[in-house]
Amino acid sequence: MKSEVHSIAISWQQRFAGWLIHAFTASGAYLGVLALVEIYFHRYIAAFWLMGIAVVIDSVDGVFARLIKVKRTVPQIDGALLDNIVDFFNYTIVPAFFIMIGPVVPSEWRFICLAAITFSSAYQFCQVDAKTSDHFFKGFPSYWNIVVFYLFFWQINPTMNAIILCVLAILSFVPIKYVYPSRLDYLTPNFFLRMAMLFATILWGISTAGLLWVYPKSNYLLDAISMGYMILYVAVSLYRTWFPLVQTR
Repeated sequence: MKSEVHSIAISWQQRFAGWLIHAFTASGAYLGVLALVEIYFHRYIAAFWLMGIAVVIDSVDGVFARLIKVKRTVPQIDGALLDNIVDFFNYTIVPAFFIMIGPVVPSEWRFICLAAITFSSAYQFCQVDAKTSDHFFKGFPSYWNIVVFYLFFWQINPTMNAIILCVLAILSFVPIKYVYPSRLDYLTPNFFLRMAMLFATILWGISTAGLLWVYPKSNYLLDAISMGYMILYVAVSLYRTWFPLVQTR
């Protein structure tokens, strides 16, 4: 009887909004397929734009889902599972394909890097506590699409790129807590510091998009903002790993 009451209490507008949120999440997979097509035809900049839009979708869909209580409005769909499927595709499979096709690593390293990325990501995604109870990622959180962007943009030695990829794959198994940019509840008790971190993340996204816009040229200010945020992200993650925030009721 209780379930019927809850069912009646949910309007069709709420259900429709819930389905829209799930469709919004699923659209990330569609963009990922388009990115594969662009990579296949060596249109790498277009591929990065599509990968970037998919990251934006992943960054905000959870906020929308929690806002409209999508678990209640569309209970027959497992939103977390859908999100993980789309994320594994966009954050692992698409950049792995980029490494196989693009000019990032030497040809003799490609299958090694492919194995390192796919196996470490499979482990990272399937851990029971891949996302900790205090809303951090445990181990390197398979940001391979972001990694390949920087490796492509920096245009450093391809062998060094391969080493960087393998080191990051190893870090997937090291229980360092990495900041979950859209879930900052346990980052700090200070509201303004949480908002500052959120603002820094948004600024990083804008600056990174700017770097993509001006490519193959560069911009020192955009470089500084983009890399400064990455240093901040790692520093804050290490700090919270060593000094976790304990919430008290």
